[in-house]
Amino acid sequence: MRILVIIPTYNERENVAAITRAVLDAAHEVHVLVVDDNSPDGTGQIVRELAAQEPRLKLLSRAGKQGLGKAYLAAFEWAIENHYDAVVEMDADFSHRPEDLVKILAALPTADFVVGSRYVRGGATANWGLMRKIISRGGSFYSRLILGYPLRDWTGGFNAWKKSVLEGIAYKSVQSNGYSFQIELKYRSLRAGFKGAEVPILFEDRRVGKSKMSLKIVIEAFYRVWVMRFA
Repeated sequence: MRILVIIPTYNERENVAAITRAVLDAAHEVHVLVVDDNSPDGTGQIVRELAAQEPRLKLLSRAGKQGLGKAYLAAFEWAIENHYDAVVEMDADFSHRPEDLVKILAALPTADFVVGSRYVRGGATANWGLMRKIISRGGSFYSRLILGYPLRDWTGGFNAWKKSVLEGIAYKSVQSNGYSFQIELKYRSLRAGFKGAEVPILFEDRRVGKSKMSLKIVIEAFYRVWVMRFA
């Protein structure tokens, strides 16, 4: 199985070399695609130089910052065009640990998609404030209640998808672009009858740099869940 780990970036020069190396070292069978939205700090150039020395590392440069969801959709299209069998979504800031990637990959052969879950037995978060815990847990509970499927971690972004799932849910028509992007992918997959698995992960707060979470992203997720439910 050809597997592509997708890492979207915007101003991640402090993290990008370390995270790509850690992923490639943790899972020797994967390739890594960094999707950079023309970062002003030169993240894309760093990746370009690293990729010249590492054939398993690829760069997809985009003209400007268009949002996380659109970055992933562009990467999904790139992966399918380049004949990968599965993709993994992963953050650049080490909040998604390379050692947990190994567990996600191990579950993929027997599932259509795999969710790296903070909210199943063995999963956890570290170094989070109270408000962030409330938003995250509340968002997953809210999504589970409205959408009607027993998934525990709806909002997490450390997930693996087989090509058949992406094609089966018509991924290009996904409308969400922020916090709700992950919710919509999971809901479409479950509604289409695909089999998902949740594996426990430890989600750690980013090592360096500033979180890109915003109130706008949270509000989008709140109303998008209802749009999905009644679409």
